[in-house]
Amino acid sequence: MTRRGHPIASGKKNAALRALVAEELARPVQPAVADMAAAIAAKYPGARAVLYYGSTLRDAQLEGLMLDFYLIVADYAQAFGKTWLARANRLLPPNVFPFEQDGLVAKYAVLSEADFARLASPRTRNVSVWARFAQPARLAWTADKAAADRAIDTVAQAAPTLLDAARPCVPDSVDPLDLWRQAFALTYAAELRAERAGRAGSVVDADPDRYRAFTGPALEAAGLATHLVNDRLVFDRPMSTAERAQGKKCWARRRREGKALTLLRLAKASATYAGGIDYLAWKISRHSGQKVEIQPWQRKWPILGAITLLPRLIVKGAVR
Repeated sequence: MTRRGHPIASGKKNAALRALVAEELARPVQPAVADMAAAIAAKYPGARAVLYYGSTLRDAQLEGLMLDFYLIVADYAQAFGKTWLARANRLLPPNVFPFEQDGLVAKYAVLSEADFARLASPRTRNVSVWARFAQPARLAWTADKAAADRAIDTVAQAAPTLLDAARPCVPDSVDPLDLWRQAFALTYAAELRAERAGRAGSVVDADPDRYRAFTGPALEAAGLATHLVNDRLVFDRPMSTAERAQGKKCWARRRREGKALTLLRLAKASATYAGGIDYLAWKISRHSGQKVEIQPWQRKWPILGAITLLPRLIVKGAVR
């Protein structure tokens, strides 16, 4: 059930959306990306799928860029053995690791199939997974058809979850692309982000036809009935003042929790991600346009370094 009691549709109502997701996930990736995904999967017993996502989907030239993957595993204990990494992934998913192959660099996040399904759905206020997988992705590697089908079913939850969560904060009449822009803007504000202002809009503007195609099926799957008037979406049931107020409170809570979770994950990554603070600096510089310099002591004590670095970046506007 969603926050307001609308079920995410299944069966025939969700068939159109699932078909769009399946087609998009099945699109081929560059051979180097496929090879990297397979190599990541080979490191873990019980690997089920590797999803490729992020801005590099649109880049033909990958050298010098950071590729983004999600590794989906059957079970953390099987993937990591009886180590603290399994416990850390279970308590504060996901674990994030660096990876390099053939001159390309990447990071990958590890989730179990169960956590992936939960975090892509309305069962969590945490936006990180359902916001990312409401955007384009590819199935770069799968263990078998059952793993592919389960990944498709999970990703098909993401866009309806996003739009349903955003509904109280968008007008009752809205341009279809503005609906997505406003929805993504809410999610970007719910995490510590290093993107320039307008990043949420640029995600949509990079592939407007894709978002137009997903709008109707995603809204239907979310149980949100609409009709078109002069190329604008009009919701059949207007939001009440009380619903809008409740929705704004929910997003305020998401922002508080999301930024706190980002800090906790950063602290955990300092133990799992070699050179994590340098990656943080690189990513902030790339996305915000502001140069970030790391001092030697911050590399030696990455948790303390990150704690002292972030407030200054927030004040400068490099991180929001």
